[in-house]
Amino acid sequence: MFSKSKINDPATTDNVSAKPAVPATAASPAPKPQSEFKASAPKAKPPASVLSTDLHVTGNMKTTGDIQVEGTVEGDIRAHLLTIGETATIKGEVIADDVVINGRIVGRVRGLKVRLTSTARVEGDIIHKTIAIESGAHFEGSVQRQDDPLNSGNKSASPTPKSAAPAHKPAG
Repeated sequence: MFSKSKINDPATTDNVSAKPAVPATAASPAPKPQSEFKASAPKAKPPASVLSTDLHVTGNMKTTGDIQVEGTVEGDIRAHLLTIGETATIKGEVIADDVVINGRIVGRVRGLKVRLTSTARVEGDIIHKTIAIESGAHFEGSVQRQDDPLNSGNKSASPTPKSAAPAHKPAG
């Protein structure tokens, strides 16, 4: 079809119509910056911060990135992905999109995805959207599912277990 219109037009007009096609590609510089931005986005994510076994941290930590804890933390931790190593001990609240617990936590755990491995030891409440508990994990506390566990209030979790407790008392 395009060749028919080129046949009808003189050869000089073909060159002219080819030139406007090049300025039509002027829109391509806009995709190039988008491509550069897309290329820089994966590079912008740094590797997980690692707290080694000999490190003892007292205080709260907050990051939008990933943390791997192998040492001891006395304080609250908020992260995107939080991995608690087998040698780690956390005393405080843990809030993360993804929480993988291989070690010990004494305190509340809040996460969209919470996973307790066979070596996990948790003493505290877990508020989650999805949870996985492997055989062999030790857990003392309550488990509650919420659609938005990261932003929910602390008091909303208490009425449900309390209402369940009186139901058991009359039965016994």
